[in-house]
Amino acid sequence: MGRRIWIVLAFLLSAMECVSAGPHLFRDDEAPPLPGWVAFCRRNPEECVVDPRQPETLPMTEELADLLSSVNLTVNRGLIPVTDRNHWGVVDLWSYPTDGMGDCEDYQLLKRKLLIEAGLPRRALRMTVVIDENGEGHAVLTVRTDRGDLILDNKTDDVLEWFRTNYRYIKRESAETTGWVFLTLEPAGTSLTSSSDR
Repeated sequence: MGRRIWIVLAFLLSAMECVSAGPHLFRDDEAPPLPGWVAFCRRNPEECVVDPRQPETLPMTEELADLLSSVNLTVNRGLIPVTDRNHWGVVDLWSYPTDGMGDCEDYQLLKRKLLIEAGLPRRALRMTVVIDENGEGHAVLTVRTDRGDLILDNKTDDVLEWFRTNYRYIKRESAETTGWVFLTLEPAGTSLTSSSDR
């Protein structure tokens, strides 16, 4: 009986946290980049440059929603999931899934590439690291909009608001410089929204 009460309390606290969560995540201190991302940037430096002239957030429109949904669905259903260990024989390798196979970050890199080719600014599309429902590290793509941060994920075909994913958000690519920043729910740090929204 006692265990059931704790489960119910945990569920209620989780639900309350989601209800009070804001539409945006905020940047905190600089964070160390992942080695796989660093190696990816060495091979593809143009993929990691931050252009401050680009907008940091996108206006949320029906066309943008349709594009995000289409790209998320197409990539999720078009690739075969495989770990880097089984695919390449290494722990972590960030790369485009040119052979039709990849793990979480490869899915998100391809989605970002397709969205950029469709005309979206790279600066509003941030690779993001979370802790998933199994307590494991996982990569998703954050799309920053004026109505909140949206998540593209290979675990679901739905494009979700960040707080509806049940993930714990750790860090993402910086929108100010080449590098990474820790994430927080509190706007005490420098907001990752555009300077006009701060």
